[in-house]
Amino acid sequence: MAVLSEEQTMIRDQAKSWVQEKSPVSAFRKLRDSGSPDGFDRGVWKEMAEMGWAGILIPENYGGTGLGYLTLGLVLEETGRTLTASPLLSTALTATTALLIGGNEAQKQKWLPRIAEGKAIATLAVDETAHHRPEAIALKAEKSGAGWKLNGKKTFVLDGGTADLVIVAARTSGKPGDKTGVTLFLVEGSASGVSRERLKTVDSRGVANLAFKDVNVAADAVLGKPDDGFGVLEATLDRARIGLSAEMLGHAAQSFETTLEYLKTRVQFGQPIGTFQALQHRAAKMFTDLELARSCVEAALAAIDRDANDLAELASLAKAKVGDVVHLVSNEMVQMHGGIGMTDAHDAGLYLKRARAQEATFGGSSYHRDRYATLNGY
Repeated sequence: MAVLSEEQTMIRDQAKSWVQEKSPVSAFRKLRDSGSPDGFDRGVWKEMAEMGWAGILIPENYGGTGLGYLTLGLVLEETGRTLTASPLLSTALTATTALLIGGNEAQKQKWLPRIAEGKAIATLAVDETAHHRPEAIALKAEKSGAGWKLNGKKTFVLDGGTADLVIVAARTSGKPGDKTGVTLFLVEGSASGVSRERLKTVDSRGVANLAFKDVNVAADAVLGKPDDGFGVLEATLDRARIGLSAEMLGHAAQSFETTLEYLKTRVQFGQPIGTFQALQHRAAKMFTDLELARSCVEAALAAIDRDANDLAELASLAKAKVGDVVHLVSNEMVQMHGGIGMTDAHDAGLYLKRARAQEATFGGSSYHRDRYATLNGY
């Protein structure tokens, strides 16, 4: 367990109390059943912003608190426990990170205060196929007068159906597969030529496919430098992967605790099923894997805040490890609950569905095992 400051402990406790009272799993179930096209409750997001969560990474001079990634990770872990749907991951973490790393002063002044107040939803649009491959960008950006013209598509964009700002990774030179020739652009969601296809996902979140047809943006829409955006993109993605891993850790921890409680109370053959050795072994496996995953996630979060040189390796290690764990625990949650675990009336199915979406977002376990090996020279 990471050593927390007094302020971090207070924020974690606030988050724990708030999600249990204001955003339990029953609230997510209600949101799902409502068929909300946004994929989140705007009233809930407003409350989160009022508590300062949207501005945890944003420096004070832009309206935030600048408390760092470990602090945001603590909040994400608690929201993961109750499957809280919000733009926290897309906006407060991913898009904010891209602006902080690559944005100039004018871009930060325009967007960061609005994000901190919860008045702007922002997201990062990277992938164009069914699999996560950041270097395979094909969406074209060509010079057009003093600005640029964008043509192409993006798939599975988090909160893509509601985003006021889309940070688009486009190809300005080279070919798909090249890490050079990538440029990041700030595109307003209302821009002419941007169309959105909201997707009905298994985890009932606000994901969308985006199409860009002759979308004109000014020269000052470039985030960072033309042709040299892949470094900012990778740095942003690594921080997003780590934050998502924190959410997944909370998800897995709650799944395990719910299952453990059931093992203690469900009686079969005249005794609690938790007394059966086979189930004890399976529970012990989940517990030890969870502890290892926690170590990986907390090490990665702390590494961001100290700007460690091995951040990329730690990001892939955390995402791969917690991806395996959330897969195992969500499966076991369904299986150990038996027949009731197979019904929609029980929450097990909600956790399993969210786990599958989390695993695939920003690269699955196999992607990150391969990346981790490559980064270490194998």
